[in-house]
Amino acid sequence: MKLTSSASTNGLPTADPYLPGHGDPSWGARHYDLDLSYDLTRNQLRGQAVIEGEVLEATRRIVVDLSRLDVSKVLLDGRTPAKYVVRGNRLVVTARTELGAGTTFTLTVKYAGTPKPLVEKHHGDAGWEELEDGVIVAGQPHGAPTWFPCNDRPDDKATYRIELAAPHGYTVVANGLLTRRSRGAGATTWIYEQREPMATYLATVQVGRYEIRELDADIPLLAAVPAEPGEGFEAAFGRNPEMLRFFARLFGDYPFPVYTVVITDDDLEIPLESQSLSTFGRNFMTDDWDSVRLVAHELSHQWFGNSVTLRWWKDIWLHEGFACYCEWLWSEESGGESADDWARHHHERLADLDQELVLADPGPELMFDDRVYKRGALTLHALRLTVGDEAFFALVRSWVDEHSGGTVTTSDFVAHAVRETGADLADLFVAWLDKPALPDLPD
Repeated sequence: MKLTSSASTNGLPTADPYLPGHGDPSWGARHYDLDLSYDLTRNQLRGQAVIEGEVLEATRRIVVDLSRLDVSKVLLDGRTPAKYVVRGNRLVVTARTELGAGTTFTLTVKYAGTPKPLVEKHHGDAGWEELEDGVIVAGQPHGAPTWFPCNDRPDDKATYRIELAAPHGYTVVANGLLTRRSRGAGATTWIYEQREPMATYLATVQVGRYEIRELDADIPLLAAVPAEPGEGFEAAFGRNPEMLRFFARLFGDYPFPVYTVVITDDDLEIPLESQSLSTFGRNFMTDDWDSVRLVAHELSHQWFGNSVTLRWWKDIWLHEGFACYCEWLWSEESGGESADDWARHHHERLADLDQELVLADPGPELMFDDRVYKRGALTLHALRLTVGDEAFFALVRSWVDEHSGGTVTTSDFVAHAVRETGADLADLFVAWLDKPALPDLPD
C-alpha cells in the first residue's frame, strides 16, 4: 500500500541535532547495493537500492532519507510492507509486525527522477549536481539522500556496491575499487565496491569525459583528468605519491586499497572530500600554495574523517583540525614554512577575530567556519608542544590504528591523549576545546 503526504518531518526522527530531519537511530545499515542508470541529456536517474540493515531499537517503522526522487516500489525482506509513505525528504516504511532489537532485514527501494542538490538552512546545497558536461556528487554533510535512500547519519557506516550505467564516452568514478566495466548497447556499466565501512556523506559518484592516469606510488594512486590538463596537473598533483608516503609514515598505512583524485573540467569553489577519492576543479591545477595545501588537506582526510569518522557533527574539528594541521606538516616536509611558523601565523590572525566559537561544539551555523579548521589545528599544535614530538606522533598514530573503520568523539580523543602520554592535559583541553577565548600557544 502506497501513501503520499505533504506533511513536514515533524514526528520523524533526527539522529544528530546539527542536521535536523536526517537519520534514524532505531536502525543501522550494514551494506548498500546500488544499481543505477543515468541519462545525462535529461538529467534522469533511475535506481534500485538494496539495504541490508539491523534494528537497534525495537520498532515497526524504518525511516529512510531520500530527497525528491519518486519511489515506485518498496519491499521489506522480499515482501510488500504494511505501508510506506513519502513525507518530505523521508521515506517511512511500516513493517507488518514489530521488529525487535537485533533483527536483521533487507529493504529494497526502486526509485527514479531528476536529482538535484538539497539545500539546508546552515549548510547551503549539497548532493547530486550537473556539471557543464557530467556530474559531481558532493555529499557533505547532507547530500547523500539526493541520489540514494539511506540512513543519513555520520555514525552509521556500511559497505557499498555502486553500479552505474552511463552513456558511452563518459568515465564513472566512485568509492573503492573498480571491479567490473562492461559495454552494453546503449551505455557502459561501471561497478565499484567499497569494502571498508563508509559513512553516507562520503559516498559519491563522479561522471565526466575523463582520462584515467596511474601515478607511481606505493598503492594504486589514480587521477581522472579532463582532456588537455596541461602542465597544471603535474604542478598541483605531481607530489601526491610523496605526500601519501609521508602521511603513511606519520599515521600508519593508507587505510584503503586505492586513492583517486578527480579533476573536473569545471572550476569548483572548494575541493570535495569522499572516501578513497577527492574531487578538485580545473582551477586547482596550479603550484600555488593555496592549491597544493588543499591537495594535502584532502589526502589527509582519508585517515582523519574517512577511516576515523566523527560520531556527531559537533566534533567536526576532529576532521578539519587534523586535515589543516596536515597542510602545515606537508609544508615543512616539502621545504616550505614549518608547522610552528604556520601555527603562530594563524594564531595571530585568529586573535584578531571574534572569540565566541567553542571548538568542541561550534553549533551547526559555524561547524564549517574557518576558525574551526584553524583552531582545531592549533589545538593539535599546542598538544604537540606540550607533550613533545615523539609522544604526539605516537598518540596520533595509535589513535588512527585503534579507531580505523569506526566513529569517535572529542572525549574519546582527549581520553586517548591522556592515556597514551600519561600527562595531565585537563587544563590544555578545557582551554582549547571548551572555552571561546583563544589561549596562548605554549612556548
